[in-house]
Amino acid sequence: MRIKSIRTKKIQPNEKITEVLDEYLKKFADSSILAITSKLVSTCENNIIPKKDVEKEELIYREADYYLPIKNDYGMTLTVKNNILIPTAGIDESNVSGGYILWPENPQKSANEIRKYLIKRFGVGRVGVIITDSRTSPMRTGVTGVAIAHSGFKALKDYIGKPDMYGVKLGFTKSNIIDGLAGVSVLVMGEGNEQTPLVVIDEIDCVQFTKGNPSKKELEELKIDIKNDIYGELLQNDKWCKGGC
Repeated sequence: MRIKSIRTKKIQPNEKITEVLDEYLKKFADSSILAITSKLVSTCENNIIPKKDVEKEELIYREADYYLPIKNDYGMTLTVKNNILIPTAGIDESNVSGGYILWPENPQKSANEIRKYLIKRFGVGRVGVIITDSRTSPMRTGVTGVAIAHSGFKALKDYIGKPDMYGVKLGFTKSNIIDGLAGVSVLVMGEGNEQTPLVVIDEIDCVQFTKGNPSKKELEELKIDIKNDIYGELLQNDKWCKGGC
């Protein structure tokens, strides 16, 4: 696997994502994946709320699908957004001037459109796109990457029914390709002033490319109902709110 980050200027609100890609993505080979930070997509969509217009707590509660009420002094809480467990509904104050930057309005639609554009521009058939963000993990210091949308390749690699090295058939294992790739992408993007919101990944043996956008069925396979989740008992111990408690 080969991973290359791309440094850009400071992207301004309402710049067209296609123009940003035209300026900084000069070549793109078949069977490659473009990882894009959600902040870049949101900035181009101008999905930014000035701080003077809203309190952060109110914005978190508004943007989250489910949330735990904030009980600390630093304005952080655990939320569920698009079936992803993430702090503060993905809202961030870093790398944005004077505002709160939200997730893209429709991350999946954005990923699909970017993939379509890359196919047309570079004349390639097998193209993957990931939109990434950072999140914390329970009982671990630091942040890692997570994919909030993908397009053009299978999100999961299914090992169920396949033998391990001793011939024992696996009963549960599926490899999460999109979050694994998001993790290495976010690692090389950085979290500070690197200005590297684009990452190209190629020479990838573990990825199965597809001819189209992910189907509804494929996207549903990524989700686990909280009642069937191995962490479900822990997650259900607190009172989650939706639209106000």
